[in-house]
Amino acid sequence: MKLIATGNEAVAYAVLDASPDFIAAYPITPQTTIVEALAKFKESGKLKATYIPVESEHSALSACIGAGSMGKRTFTATSSQGLLYMAEMLHWASNARLPIVMANVNRALAPGWNLWADLSDSLSQRDAGWLQLYVSTVQEAYDTILMAYRISEDPNVLLPVMVNLEGFVLSHSAQPLETLEGCYLEPLDLPHRLDTGTPHTLGNVASPNDYFKLRRDAENAARKSAKVTRKAEKELFELTGRAYRPVMEYRCDDADVIIAAMGVFAREAEAACDILRDKGVKVGVARVRQFRPFPEFDFDGRLIVIDRDYSYGCGGILAQEIRARTGKPVYSVIAGLGGQDMTYKDFVKIVIESREEGERWWGID
Repeated sequence: MKLIATGNEAVAYAVLDASPDFIAAYPITPQTTIVEALAKFKESGKLKATYIPVESEHSALSACIGAGSMGKRTFTATSSQGLLYMAEMLHWASNARLPIVMANVNRALAPGWNLWADLSDSLSQRDAGWLQLYVSTVQEAYDTILMAYRISEDPNVLLPVMVNLEGFVLSHSAQPLETLEGCYLEPLDLPHRLDTGTPHTLGNVASPNDYFKLRRDAENAARKSAKVTRKAEKELFELTGRAYRPVMEYRCDDADVIIAAMGVFAREAEAACDILRDKGVKVGVARVRQFRPFPEFDFDGRLIVIDRDYSYGCGGILAQEIRARTGKPVYSVIAGLGGQDMTYKDFVKIVIESREEGERWWGID
């Protein structure tokens, strides 16, 4: 089916096509239209899942953990303060090895109250054991939700996945969307699901002799997920012709300067790349799609990293990751926090005024 849809609507269509068993819903701007669209699908009879509107984000993820423990395919969505309210349960979900899929619509964290795009919410939870994927178009949001189920439910992974899309600039922007015909996913078979037919006791305490083994097992699964993700990308490409990789490269082959960014910013950087190429500056763009596990990042040329986030006392989070992986100097630019307006013209100026390394807050320094 071909249609025009927003990013949030694309997420809802993907969830519908994933045929989940259980959805827990709690509204928060700018995520609300996802759970509203799913409620309409439920009311119309298109969506067969159990749909529970709960009283908080903490309860939403708790409910998904309960349903997921029974071997049910689950979904929820949140944003910003809602994600932080879930923080305790994020760790429960990952360490219980439950393949929950959640859409997070990136929004700045309070105070002060701000409804606009900022990646600090999801990146603040980067060590919670969830796989994290970042999208930049409506079509990619749809495709990535479906791939997230394929990845998380693989028996070698069994970890939750967070699919991130920026608030308003993508969640509420309308673009062409093509949905899949037929069933893309296999039925979920959770090996450690609770089954009343075969009752057993589960202890809720992990002793010092076992706790570190559980964490290492989850880490091994996260590393294995990289190979599973490549397989899911390959399968989707064969089905649709749409190609995805952990790092999406744009004109990087002969680039002297690489702009690294995530989400919508990277698309804006591509427009700047074309303009700079016309001026004789060999620029490429590396869009990081897969943040956890962090992918291989091996590029020649000078690195400019654009972060729509910040870790106080340390720096831009994407810049930290790239610097740690490559050992190369990075020119880190902090831009777009709380929806600060950034256009391709700003990205052109960033490259022209860049240095070999250092940090700059765009619009201040």
